[in-house]
Amino acid sequence: MSNIGQKNYEASTPHKVAFLGLGVMGYPMAGHLARAGHQVTVYNRSGAKSQAWLAECPGHASAPTPREAAAGADIVFACVGNDDDLRSVVLGANGAFAGMKPGAVFVDHTTASASVARELSSEAQKRGLQFIDAPVSGGQAGAVNGALTVMCGGDAATFDKVKPVAMAFSRAFTLIGDSGAGQLAKMVNQICIAGLVQGLSEAIAFGQHAGLDMKLVLDVIGKGAAQSWQMDNRGKTMVDDQFNFGFAVDWMRKDLGLVLDEAKRNGARLPVTALVDQFYADVQKLGGGRWDTSSLIKRLR
Repeated sequence: MSNIGQKNYEASTPHKVAFLGLGVMGYPMAGHLARAGHQVTVYNRSGAKSQAWLAECPGHASAPTPREAAAGADIVFACVGNDDDLRSVVLGANGAFAGMKPGAVFVDHTTASASVARELSSEAQKRGLQFIDAPVSGGQAGAVNGALTVMCGGDAATFDKVKPVAMAFSRAFTLIGDSGAGQLAKMVNQICIAGLVQGLSEAIAFGQHAGLDMKLVLDVIGKGAAQSWQMDNRGKTMVDDQFNFGFAVDWMRKDLGLVLDEAKRNGARLPVTALVDQFYADVQKLGGGRWDTSSLIKRLR
């Protein structure tokens, strides 16, 4: 069955684009670009993943290096693992920047540091290129359904050029501020999620210890002030001890590491976030590095 969801696409001028990184997020995001009518060239470290994508999206292309994928593209999208992965596909003789035409835009959907976003934006400007940092929220389901929330940092005119194309996989694509602002906004997002999931974990564990029917309780309190996306989408699966819904604990710890590093630089105090990060470390010790983030409740059982 296809890993690329269906979506009604708004009309957009067809562009030649590249997509670097066909992981659980990038694979369907690239597919939405293809289905929206853009000519897509993909790159992935594993060529087998590129071939699988081409089988689902015939008529498009793959390339053996980021440089070759980016050649001639109006917009180059990327979604890789971390700062080092991002530099590896952007910089160097085989990196995307070496192949991009003057005036082309690089849009980075990796959740990375604000400092690497600023670094690459500066390097892009030196080369006559444009750079938008654009981390996403919505998880694997959001990518498959073309319903991601995207937080962007960069130049307003460049953002305006990219937005109509990126709406192929987005429900909201918003400019937050200058270069790095998208990454900082994603950090705010992860701080919120960490606290919410811990609170929900404690609430469910408390109710179960008290002998309550927690699915019924969640139905009731979900209609009041306690309601949240996490409660609506993960509460009952937490009760059922199911933790295979996408965004992994290992990835969350990477993100919270970025958050805590940035907090050291800007002086923000994040006592709850720091604590929940250590709770996620406990889940990793339980063997749950690939469980989704709602598995915080496992350490309370």
